[in-house]
Amino acid sequence: MTTPDLETIQKYNAEQLYSHFVSEAATHKQIWILTDEYGSVMLNTDDEDCVPVWPSKELAEAWATGEWSDCKAEAISLKKWHSRWTGGLEEDGFAVVICPIEEQDGLVVYPEELDKALEKKARKLADK
Repeated sequence: MTTPDLETIQKYNAEQLYSHFVSEAATHKQIWILTDEYGSVMLNTDDEDCVPVWPSKELAEAWATGEWSDCKAEAISLKKWHSRWTGGLEEDGFAVVICPIEEQDGLVVYPEELDKALEKKARKLADK
């Protein structure tokens, strides 16, 4: 299976972005975030404080424009995500916004929900 190009991904709706994110993150065993001098970039939705995540460096960097142009894309292994980030985000009351891209805010999910989806996809990939 080939990875869709940025132009194709930008046409995805929130559910398609979520599915793409889970598949790519499980396949490559990493999640991408943006960081600045203070740490991970955070976003605020109407209801939640969120950490934005992407399935690739290219998508994270494509979003790092304007006020975010000084941010750097950073990979986090799924092992580290599961062991440190999920619990930390849950404890601090943060959600995760999946793959915000130009013209799309991304789907907001809770860290535990994302972990379950990633683990399920990883099991399916391992069974192939």
